[in-house]
Amino acid sequence: MKEKPSPSSRRSFIKSTALASSIFIVPRHVLGGPGYLAPSDRLHLAAIGSGGKGASDISNASVNGRERVVALCDVDFSGSAKNTVKKFPKAKLFNDYREMLDKVKGIDAVTISTPDHVHGPAAAYAMGLGKHVYVQKPMTHNIREARMLTQMARDKQVVTQMGNQGGSNPLLGMVQQWVDSGKLGKITKVEIWTNRPVWPQGYAMPEPDPSSKPSDLDWNLWLGPAPLKPYTPNLHPFNWRGWWDYGTGALGDVGCHLVDIPYRTLKLGYPTAAECSVGTVFSQMWNPDYHPEGCPATSFITLNYDATEKTGAPLVMTWSDGGIRPSHPEIIPADSDIGGPGSQNGVLIHGENGVISTNINDSSPLTPKLYLNDGTTEFGPEVEDMPEPEYGHQRKWVDACKAGYGSPEHMGLTSSFEYAGPMTETVLMGNLAIRSYMLQRPNGDGNMEFYGRKKLLWDGDNMKVTNFEDANQFVTRTYREGWEM
Repeated sequence: MKEKPSPSSRRSFIKSTALASSIFIVPRHVLGGPGYLAPSDRLHLAAIGSGGKGASDISNASVNGRERVVALCDVDFSGSAKNTVKKFPKAKLFNDYREMLDKVKGIDAVTISTPDHVHGPAAAYAMGLGKHVYVQKPMTHNIREARMLTQMARDKQVVTQMGNQGGSNPLLGMVQQWVDSGKLGKITKVEIWTNRPVWPQGYAMPEPDPSSKPSDLDWNLWLGPAPLKPYTPNLHPFNWRGWWDYGTGALGDVGCHLVDIPYRTLKLGYPTAAECSVGTVFSQMWNPDYHPEGCPATSFITLNYDATEKTGAPLVMTWSDGGIRPSHPEIIPADSDIGGPGSQNGVLIHGENGVISTNINDSSPLTPKLYLNDGTTEFGPEVEDMPEPEYGHQRKWVDACKAGYGSPEHMGLTSSFEYAGPMTETVLMGNLAIRSYMLQRPNGDGNMEFYGRKKLLWDGDNMKVTNFEDANQFVTRTYREGWEM
């Protein structure tokens, strides 16, 4: 059955027909009074993942009821998703997003707010049907998926946005101006850090216990592309973040907020190399715990970049998580925080003439600060003015969906896949380095050795580590049958 045209295509048809026939169309406000909105102008929205972050994503995308939410998908409507159902009582409910997208005709755009491992398959399915998509960060679970979706957005000409809402923070313009003005001089180093993980991480995967599965949870659909296994407690709805089959660790959680600041400001591309080290836990003397199925409790990543017009020199970017933060720069007063409050999260951009310090850019006060060697300082506001939720990140995407692919509204988005895809690849490159670092094999003495602990040389154009072939398995993953990309 042929799918009904989307509201945006209906409007384009009306506009082009009117121009061709010189028919005068009476303005909406004349027909219906001030504030009248024709039904054909309402975007038809659906949500994949309706609880947790998905609740605010679809709510913000509805723009206080301006748009119509026609369908909701979730694997467990007994959790926080039940509040979304109450908010949109006319929406049709589904557990399987494929069924929703196949059955509900006229869906124009979809918010995707699932665990990380479902982002790519769900987005690809929706985009394949010509739907505009808003996908929570990280855009995908692995580098190959990010590259695929970036190209797919171009091929399908759909409007996309990743859910790193801080990309729409207007105070980033202040950081950009400091860089563009050349005040820092050549920029050679960026340091990024976070207090994440703030969820259980760094220990063995919990044992399966099918008897404890919530009755309303569809565990098979929750697993999606991940390997089939019995229900395992303490993963759904949030603690999946620390396990590679489902999550992407601290980098996936806030890397797309923190890395976004220097990546965007300095116009970075693919890194040329990556290396890492991770914290080691000893439950027994001389026998380090080894849990390669999950993310480590702490990690330190180094990424190398070629010079850009903005840096004027090759750049080294470091990332540390688990509460490990960089040394306090001499130029910043000792009693002042670096980054955000309590120095828990932040970014330091080091130039030959000084340093820029900023907080995480999600919905926290960015508090940008410039310190120059000559004693000059310039600070942004301590409190941000946010007249609409999350800087209007979802609303701007909705407006761009209505305006269409290639429109000024679309080109003005801060995290469309054309940008968010390569930036996500940088974030996920850190995870590739971690997983390579943890590879083990037997040595000649019959003991296990770590054989991937080296600097990885990266060919970004071809998505390939050139000096350690075993690392390339982490560019992608194995998909469960029926969930392939």
